[in-house]
Amino acid sequence: MGKIRLKRVLFFTPMLIILFSLVQCSPKLYTTGKDFVASGNYEDAIAQFTKLIEETPEYTEAYVARAEAYEKADKKEEAASDYKRATAFEDKDESIYYNAGRLYYELEQYEEAIPMLVKVTALDKKHINAYKYKMNSYIALEKYEQALKESNSLVDLNATAENFYWKGYIGDKLEDYNKAETDLRKAIEKSPNMLESYILLGNVLLKAKKFDQSLNICTRALGIDSKCKEALWTRSKIYKEKIDYPSAINDLSKMIIFSPDDLEAFFARGIYYQEFNQHQSAINDFSKVISIDSKNALAYFHRAKSNEEITQYEKAISDYQTYAKLSDDSDKEAKDRLKIVKDRLYELNREGNKPVLTFTEPAEKAGNSINIIEDAIEVTLLGLIADESDIKSAKVDGVDVTFDENGKNNEFSVTLNVTGKETVSIAIADVYNNVLASTYKLNRTEINPPQISLIAPYASSTGEIYMDVDNRKLYVEGRIADENKIKSIIVDEMTASYSVDAMNPEFYATIDIANKNKFVVKAEDIYGNVSEMEYRINREALEISQENPMGKTWVIFVENSDYETFASLEGPIKDVSMMKAALANYKVHNILHKQNMSKAEMERFFAIELRDLVRSNQVNSLLVWYAGHGKFINDIGYWVPTDATRDDEFTYFNISTLKAALQSYATFVTHTLVISDACESGPTFYQAMRSGLKDRDCGDWEATKFKSSQVFSSAGYELAVDNSQFTRTFANTLRNNPNACLPIENVVSKVTVAVAKGGMQKPQFGKIDGLEDEGGTFFFIAKER
Repeated sequence: MGKIRLKRVLFFTPMLIILFSLVQCSPKLYTTGKDFVASGNYEDAIAQFTKLIEETPEYTEAYVARAEAYEKADKKEEAASDYKRATAFEDKDESIYYNAGRLYYELEQYEEAIPMLVKVTALDKKHINAYKYKMNSYIALEKYEQALKESNSLVDLNATAENFYWKGYIGDKLEDYNKAETDLRKAIEKSPNMLESYILLGNVLLKAKKFDQSLNICTRALGIDSKCKEALWTRSKIYKEKIDYPSAINDLSKMIIFSPDDLEAFFARGIYYQEFNQHQSAINDFSKVISIDSKNALAYFHRAKSNEEITQYEKAISDYQTYAKLSDDSDKEAKDRLKIVKDRLYELNREGNKPVLTFTEPAEKAGNSINIIEDAIEVTLLGLIADESDIKSAKVDGVDVTFDENGKNNEFSVTLNVTGKETVSIAIADVYNNVLASTYKLNRTEINPPQISLIAPYASSTGEIYMDVDNRKLYVEGRIADENKIKSIIVDEMTASYSVDAMNPEFYATIDIANKNKFVVKAEDIYGNVSEMEYRINREALEISQENPMGKTWVIFVENSDYETFASLEGPIKDVSMMKAALANYKVHNILHKQNMSKAEMERFFAIELRDLVRSNQVNSLLVWYAGHGKFINDIGYWVPTDATRDDEFTYFNISTLKAALQSYATFVTHTLVISDACESGPTFYQAMRSGLKDRDCGDWEATKFKSSQVFSSAGYELAVDNSQFTRTFANTLRNNPNACLPIENVVSKVTVAVAKGGMQKPQFGKIDGLEDEGGTFFFIAKER
C-alpha cells in the first residue's frame, strides 16, 4: 500500500509544479505586455501577449490586450481577428463583440462586421453605436430594408437630427419619398442649421416632383451656405423642370465660379444652353468639357448637335465621327445614340454627284475607250472610282468589281470574258444612289507603252544625269522602242525631232535647263499608249570639280577579318577605323565599307556593283583599300575571301581579276589607286617604277587631269597581322600633313621608310599593268581648315 501511494505522489508532483509555474508566469507576461502598451512599445507588447497565448491559449484577456496593441500599431486586420477569437472564450462581453464589429466595419468587411454587431445589440439593446455601425454596414451593402430596421431602432433610442437624417436617407434609397420627406423635416426641425438635411430633402422633393417645396428648401440651404454646390445643383434642376432656363443656367454659373474646373457643371450648363437654343454658348461649354477630358464621348455628341443646329456641318461631322470612335455601346442608351450618330452622318454627308470612273490599266483613252490585246479572250481591268461617298455597288459588264482593301481611292480590279465583245457596260452607285451608267468601247490592239532610253547625256538606271559642264542648254538624244509607230515625242514640253514613219525611231531635242533640276520625256504611240520618263539633273559633279581638282572621290574599304579556315583578325577592323578617321580631313565624297566578303561577293562587287555605282555616280577618283589576309603564289597576288579554304588557290580572289574589273571603269574614272595591306601584288598586276619617286604638285594641271592607275602594296608577308606598320604610317602621314594636298608619292616615301626600319620587306608601288596611265597621280585634297 505504501508503495502505491509513493507512486502516485511521484506521478502528480511534476504536474503540480507545471501548473504552479504557469500561474506564476502568466500574470508576469500580461503585466509586462500592458507596460509595453502604456509606453507605446506596441511590437514588444504584441510579442509578450503572443507568448502568453501560446502558453495559455484560453487566456481571454491576452487576446483582448493583444487586439488593443494591434489596433494601436495600426494593424486593424489582426486586431479584429483577436477580438473575434476572444468571443470564443467570452460570449457575454458585448464590448469584445463591439470592437470586433467596429474594426471589421472600418476595414470595409461588412459581412464580418454585421454578426458581431448583431451579438452586441442582443446583449445590450440600447447600444446606440452598435446600431449605427450595423445600419451603415447594411447601407454599404445596399441592403436598405435591413438598414431601415436599424435606423428605426436608433430613432427609438435617440431621436436626434442625425438619426432622422439617416432614416430619411434610407427612405430616399427605397424610393419612399413621403417617409423620407417626413424624417428629413424632423431632422431640420431638430437641427435647423444641419445643411446635409436641406440638401437631401431638396433632392427628395425634386424626385417627388414637388418642385416649389424643393425650390424653397434649396433656397433655405443657400441661406445657410451661399456656395453650397449641392443646393445650387438641385435648384438648377428644379428651374430646368419649371422651364426657367435662365435661372437654371444662372445657378450652374455660380457653381462654376466656385469650381472653375467642374466638368459636370459645364456639361449640364451646355445641355441647358442647348435646350434653350443658345447653341454657341452650348458649344463653348462642351468644348470646355473636352478640354478637361478629351475622351468624353457625350460632350462630342452634344457639341455635334449644336454645331449642326448653327449649320457648322463640317464641325458636326467631325464631332459625330469622334463620338463613334469613343462610344462604348455596352448599354441601350449608348446604342441608341450610336444609331442617331450614324443616321446624322449619313444625312450630313449626303451629296448628289455621280461617281467618276477611271481605268488605269489598260489606261482609258479619249471617248470612253480601252485598248486591249487584239486576240484577247479574257482581260483584267484595273481602275479607281472617285466619289465623295462610299460606293454601294460597282459592276463592269455585269461582273462585281473587287476592291483593294488597302486602297485609299476605291482601287479595284475586274476580270472579264471579252470574246466577241466590242463594248463593256458600267454601272456604279454610291450610298446615296447617285448612279454612273456608261459604256466603254474596246479597241483591239497592242497595249504596251513605248520604251524610252537616252543615248546622250548618259542617265543612270535611276534616271539621274550628272552635269560636269555648266551649260544653259542641254542636247538630248534618245531612242523609242515600240511595236507600232510613234505618234508624238515631247521633251520638256518641246516636240522632239524624229522620223514619223520609222519604227523604233531615234529622237533629238535641245532644251533649256537653266534653273531646272529635272525634265520629262513623254512618248505616245498611234494607239494612245503613253509612257513618261523623268530625268533628274545632278550638278554635284560640277560643284565638286570646281572645289576639288580630283573631282568626285570615292574610297572603297574591303575589310576581311572573320575567316572560316584562316585565323580571324582584329587588325583590319582597327586599320579601317584608323584610315576613316584620317580621311575625315580630306575631300572624300563617299566611303563604302564592305566587310567579310566571300569570293563570289568580291567578284560580283568589283565586276558589276562597283562598276555600276562608279558609272551612274560619275566618280572621277577611286581608291580601293584591302585589309585582310593575302597570299602570294607563283608571282601572283591574292586577296583571301572569308570563305577561302587553306591551300586551295582556286578559292582565293586573284587580284588580276580586280585589274580586269578596273579596266571596265577606265571610261569613267580618271584616277585609280589600289592599296593592298596584305601581300605584294605580283608582276602580272603592276609595273614597277623605272625611276625614283618624283615630287608632285596638285597645282600641276597635268598631274590632276591626266589619268593615273596606281597600286601600293605591302610586301614580305602574306597572312595579315593585327598591328600593321604599313597602315599606321599611312594614316599618320595623312593626319600630320600640313599642306592643302598630299600626293600618293609622298605617302609612299613615308611608309617605305617606316616599314624598312621595322625590318620588313620594302612595299611595292607602281602603275597597274594594262590600265591607261597618262602620267597623272592620286592626290589627297585637304578640307579647308
